[in-house]
Amino acid sequence: MHLLTDVNLEELKTLDIPLGKPQPGDWLDVQAEPGQPFETYIKSNPVSTNARQNKIYLQPWGTFTATQEAMLEHTADYLTIFFGLETVMLPTKSDDNIPATAQRQLYGGRRQLLTTYLLDILQDNIPDDAIVVMAITSADLYPSNDFNFVFGQARLKKRVGVSSIYRLESEDPHVGLMRLIKTGSHEIAHMFSCQHCTYARCVMNGSNSLPESDFRPNRLCYDCHRKLFWNLGFDVKRRVANLNNFFVRHELKSDYDVASRDSKALGF
Repeated sequence: MHLLTDVNLEELKTLDIPLGKPQPGDWLDVQAEPGQPFETYIKSNPVSTNARQNKIYLQPWGTFTATQEAMLEHTADYLTIFFGLETVMLPTKSDDNIPATAQRQLYGGRRQLLTTYLLDILQDNIPDDAIVVMAITSADLYPSNDFNFVFGQARLKKRVGVSSIYRLESEDPHVGLMRLIKTGSHEIAHMFSCQHCTYARCVMNGSNSLPESDFRPNRLCYDCHRKLFWNLGFDVKRRVANLNNFFVRHELKSDYDVASRDSKALGF
């Protein structure tokens, strides 16, 4: 684990926006979550890299358009920057052989895949050098019959997760990419044992709807940033600079505005 840095991360506190009272239907309005202070995270023995297991793997699952495939490639690049770990894209898996017990049809014939089935398969087939594996599906997802849908789901200690591109797309491809990188980094941070953030507006906030998810900034608050730095030991200065470059390259202006404020607060 990593504790020393020549960057004063506490400066990020000045940019944290505390969460207000949840609105009816918001995640924290229906989910009783106590939060996860930094000290609790340390004591939880979080999933961490080692000499053999140090890569992130992405598993595309389903049928993707050329635009979606480009979004997946950009997301792999982003996750490499976000976590400071090499991200590997696996060959796409077909979803044609998923059993009827692991899917359902909703109104209009919309197909949903059961997250637990996908997570079980991932868990049984983790590459030897993988620290975490995340599937990205083209189909909608549901975790159980009690839920309408989920954007994604992860197992905090089992090193696997899944997210869906289905509800994230937009007529504006920049918006679709912004949503996918937020969802991907959120789920993979869960795989590194980070729970939902209940302290400030943060990419680790839970969300019950697309508007709530869009309202969540593409930014780690001070406490969540500190957790991942302590765990992964990435170069903070290089990470923020590379995030800025990524946002400029892909014309994600709102994300760039947030990251550039972090850069100034940290003194570079």
